[in-house]
Amino acid sequence: MKQVRIGLIGTGYMGKAHTIAYRTASAVFPLSGEIVCEMLAEVDTQLAAARAGEFGFKRSTGDWQTLVSDPDIDVVDICAPNFLHKEMALAAIAAGKYVYSEKPLALNAADALEMTEAAEAAGVTTLVGFNYMKNPTVQLAKEIISNGEIGDVVHFRGTFNEDYLADEQLPFTWRLQRKFSGSGTLGDMGSHIINMEEFIVSPITQVCADLQTVHRQRPLPDQPGSTGTVENDDQAHMMVRFANGAIGTLESSRIAWGRKNGLWFEVTGTRGSLIYDQERLSELQLYTADDASNRQGFRRILTGPEHPDYAHFCVSAGHGLGFNDMKAVEVRDLIEGILTDNPMWPDFRAAYEVNRLQDAVEQSHAEGRWITLNRHE
Repeated sequence: MKQVRIGLIGTGYMGKAHTIAYRTASAVFPLSGEIVCEMLAEVDTQLAAARAGEFGFKRSTGDWQTLVSDPDIDVVDICAPNFLHKEMALAAIAAGKYVYSEKPLALNAADALEMTEAAEAAGVTTLVGFNYMKNPTVQLAKEIISNGEIGDVVHFRGTFNEDYLADEQLPFTWRLQRKFSGSGTLGDMGSHIINMEEFIVSPITQVCADLQTVHRQRPLPDQPGSTGTVENDDQAHMMVRFANGAIGTLESSRIAWGRKNGLWFEVTGTRGSLIYDQERLSELQLYTADDASNRQGFRRILTGPEHPDYAHFCVSAGHGLGFNDMKAVEVRDLIEGILTDNPMWPDFRAAYEVNRLQDAVEQSHAEGRWITLNRHE
């Protein structure tokens, strides 16, 4: 059996999620090859060695460049902070490795385009971690829309709201600095809902946006009594127009009390509507106008073995999947894409389009006007 040898950079929240997905994908899917957790890189050798033991990687290093240049690494998996993605990805591309990167791809569209063109010129296959669209329930929503079951899509309303920074006393972190994070909630969670609408509906061609920083000062963790200035957005709101003629709104907030994983969307068509809520990620609400007038209403569909990918996890409907299961589907796509030489999505090019829209959102806010995107650039 062919092997795909993984080199993981970063072992925080997403690094652990990727590691769980490597184990799960191997157990759940009939893969065309074997996943080998070969090497792990962290900020120093001691932490790297500890994490390698915990995560089950064969080797470790305190220098990510050592990992990238290692001949026994096939895939460079980037789970480092946003500002490091570009340098790491370009090095991996130059070394001829497959690149699997977390989102957002880069701090801005110019950097994302440089990374994309480098990968395409080198013939390097890429994948970016927009894992929410890998959920069987979202795949079902896409299938319903593509089949025309709710008619032509005329409106999309989507949010991704959380409360992880709602408390103004939470300490200042790198995520609040533009040189390390780029935009705020727009780049963090907003990138997911942007990717989602492009998958579900159609590319966005025009945007009119507003951004706001609510908690402008936060306590510095290592300097009692001092504060740091927040440099990016707490809230983002957009009116959008789509290439297929639909209109809609997108929003994201990192200060929305009570929202833990508030990725939510409603799609309205000419013959019905559907609603999805990530906090109930194995359910879909569907309304179809073709039902008899005395039977119309939203009905709840619980995903099960008849729906995309679900049967690999569970033989019974309604038992539900979780966040790490979506990552396992993503890893399946990564491994099969590599071994079968098939395109993977979303790749760097798709992630670049997300970065382009984020830049347009910031431009729209700064200039107070609609911005048009040329989708053929």
